This record gives sequence, C-alpha cells and structure tokens, in this order.
Amino acid sequence: MGEVVNLRRARKRRDRAQAAKEADGNRIAFGRAKSERALSEAERALAERRLEGHRLGDDIAGAPETSGEDPASRS
Repeated sequence: MGEVVNLRRARKRRDRAQAAKEADGNRIAFGRAKSERALSEAERALAERRLEGHRLGDDIAGAPETSGEDPASRS
C-alpha cells in the first residue's frame, strides 16, 4: 500500500514552489539598477535595429512607400 498524502498540503507545497519560481523571475526582471535596465534596453534596441537592417522587403530599395492611392486620381 502507498503512502497517505494530504492533498491540501501537497497543493500548498506546489503553489509555494510556483510562487518562488515567479519571484525569482521578478527579481531578475525588476531588481536591477536603473543603469542596468537602460543598458539592457539599449542593447535590445540595437539588436532590433540590426535585425531590421538585414530584413529583405517586398519594396525596391529607395522607393517611396505608397499609401495604396492612385497618384493619377489626385486633383
């Protein structure tokens, strides 16, 4: 026969473990100095700009974007 388990205690233990895991993530995300947050934001923005710079688009390089409006229909 197996060991008797108190489900209430098991549920509380599981919830505490989940809360501790979430708290660790919050400490990493929010427990940094303003300068560290600014540095990581700048690094993220730089990486995003580099990625956008390497993106292949549908339009021809240097061609102005159109709004979908026919230029001949303007008066």
